Amino acid sequence: MASTASEIKLPDISTQTIYAGKYKDWTPELRPAGKLTATGDKVVTCLKPPSDGRPPSPEVIRRFRATVRPDAGEMRVFYGKAKDPHLVWAKEMNHGINTQPSFFASELVNPRPKSLFQQRKLDRKESLYFSHQVAPLGRSHNQENHLPRGLKKYEFTFGIPTELDTGAGGLINPNKTYEEVEKENQVGHELYVRSHDDFNVGEQLHRSYTSPNFNTKSKFGIPTPHDNTGLHVKKTMKWLHEAEQERATKIVSKRVDEFRERSQEQLGQVHDPIKDTLRVPPDHTFGILMKPDEYGAGDLLHMRGPGQYLRGRDRQRGVISAIRQHLKKANYHNFHDLTSAFKHYDKDNKGKIDIHDLQEACIQFHLPVEPELLCQLMDYCDADRDGKINYLEFANFLNWKDKMPTGLDIQAPTKEEPPLVREDDMVPRTPVSAESTPRRLQKQIDKAIGDHRTSASMINAVMGPEGISTRDYRRYGVPTIRTDLHAPRIRRVDDRKNYGDESDAYGLVNPSLFSQKGVYEKDFLLPRSKEEIRQIFTSIGVKMTGETFENFYNFAAKKHPKGFVSVESFRSVLDELEATKVEIGEHALAV
Repeated sequence: MASTASEIKLPDISTQTIYAGKYKDWTPELRPAGKLTATGDKVVTCLKPPSDGRPPSPEVIRRFRATVRPDAGEMRVFYGKAKDPHLVWAKEMNHGINTQPSFFASELVNPRPKSLFQQRKLDRKESLYFSHQVAPLGRSHNQENHLPRGLKKYEFTFGIPTELDTGAGGLINPNKTYEEVEKENQVGHELYVRSHDDFNVGEQLHRSYTSPNFNTKSKFGIPTPHDNTGLHVKKTMKWLHEAEQERATKIVSKRVDEFRERSQEQLGQVHDPIKDTLRVPPDHTFGILMKPDEYGAGDLLHMRGPGQYLRGRDRQRGVISAIRQHLKKANYHNFHDLTSAFKHYDKDNKGKIDIHDLQEACIQFHLPVEPELLCQLMDYCDADRDGKINYLEFANFLNWKDKMPTGLDIQAPTKEEPPLVREDDMVPRTPVSAESTPRRLQKQIDKAIGDHRTSASMINAVMGPEGISTRDYRRYGVPTIRTDLHAPRIRRVDDRKNYGDESDAYGLVNPSLFSQKGVYEKDFLLPRSKEEIRQIFTSIGVKMTGETFENFYNFAAKKHPKGFVSVESFRSVLDELEATKVEIGEHALAV
C-alpha cells in the first residue's frame, strides 16, 4: 500500500483550467486549446497593481492627490481636512442601537409547522381572551343580548332614512345652462377672495391700493396675439433663417433638375426614363390593340352562355328596371286587385297580354317607351317564351303581388272566360294562411344568383347514368392536374406540377398494400401497352379470351382523352363488369 500511495501523483493546481471539476476530460493526452485564465484576482487588485519597488509618495503629496485624483474605492477628501480628527470619528461612529432580528421574511412567509402540543398550547392561551369566548374562530359575534327586549330585529332599522334627491350624474353634469352655472359660481366669490384668496384663473389680485388714480380694470403691457390654429406656435418653433429660406426662391442645379425629371415620378406626368432617346409622337401607343371580350368576370363566375352576357348592359338593365317600377306603382295606385289590373291591360279578354296591349297601357300611364325597350321588357317578363304575358307572369314582374289581393275569388271564371291561372300555380300566402297567391317564378336578370349551386354539390352528386357530367362545361385557366402534358422521366427540383401520376389525399392517409412491395400509385396509373396489360392480368390469375380482352381494352381506352390504358383503368372496367353481373343476377354472389 505504501508503494502504491507513493506512485499516485496529485494534480497540479496551478495548471488547472477554470472548468476543472465541472466537466470530464475524455482526451487528457491532448493539450487544451486557448489561454490559461488566472483566477483569484479581484477588481481592487486590477485597479491597484502591486508595488514595483518604488518608494511611496510623501504624506503631503498623498493629501493633495486624494483631493484631485483619489485612489479607486477611496473617498475624495479636501487636503485642508486630511488631519481633521472629526473625520476619523465620523468614519468610525455608529448611530442608533444595534437591533437583533426576531423573525426573518422567510419564516413569516413560510412558517415552520407546529406540533400538536404547540397548537394545543396556543389554543389554550387564545381561549383566555373575551373576544375568543364570544366569537370563536369560524363563527360571527352574536350581539343579540345587547339589544333592547321586545325589539323586532328583522323589522327595526336604525338611523334616518336618506331621501334620494339627485344622482351622481346630476351632480357632475347638472341639467343647467352655462349662464346658470356661471351665475351660481359667482355667488359668494368675493367672500372667498377675502377669506381664502381664492381668485379665478386670470383674475387680477386685489391689493387694496388707495391711490385715487389707480383703476382695477387697467391693463399694462401689449396684448399677446393669439390664434386658435397654432399659427404663432409654428412661427416660434422655426428659426429665422429657416423662414427666410422658405420665402426665398430655391436655386437648384439644372443638371440635378434634369436628372430628377428622368429618374423620379413627376406630379401629373407619366414616368418616362427613355424620353430623350425615344423619338415617337406623344399619342403613340405600343403593342397591339386587343378587342375587349363580350363577357365580363361576373359572366365567367355565373357560367352564362353566349347571348346571356350582361357586360355593357348596365344602362339597359337600369332603364328596364325603372319602367317596371313605374308600371308597378301605377297598377298599385289605380286598381284594387291583380285581376282588375290584368284585365285593364287585356281589353280583348284573350287571357294574355301582347306587346300592343303593353304599349297602349304605357301610353295611358304617360310613360313614353321606345319600341326597342318595350321588346326587351316583354322579353324579360315572358318566362315561358310564348311571346305574351299571362296572369302568373304579370303578377310576378309587373305588380306588387305581395301587397295586392289576387281578386280571383271575387270574379269567378265562366264557361266563356277560362280561368286566368291554374290551381297548381297558386300557393298559400303564409304557411298558416288560407289566402292564396300566385307562386313566385324563378326568373331573374341573373338566374345564377337565385339558383346558385356549388360545383361540389353538382359533380357526381347523383350516381349512375343520371349523374351530372362536366365534360361539356367551359374550362378556364390552367388545370391543376396536367394530364395534357407528358411527365418527364427525370423531374427537376423546382418542378411542382402534378402530371396525374401522384396520389391524392385519400391515398396518402390510407396507403395501399402494394406500397409494401415497392409498387406505388404511379405504377398503376402509368400508360402501358396491350401486351403488357394482358401479361400482368394473366399472371395474377385473370383468365379471358382474346376477343373479350380486346373489348375491355378498347372500352378502357375510350375513357382517356388520348386513348391511354393503365392497370387502374383496366381494373375499373373489370369491376364495372362484375357489378353489372351482380345487379342482373348472373354473378355467383348475386342474391
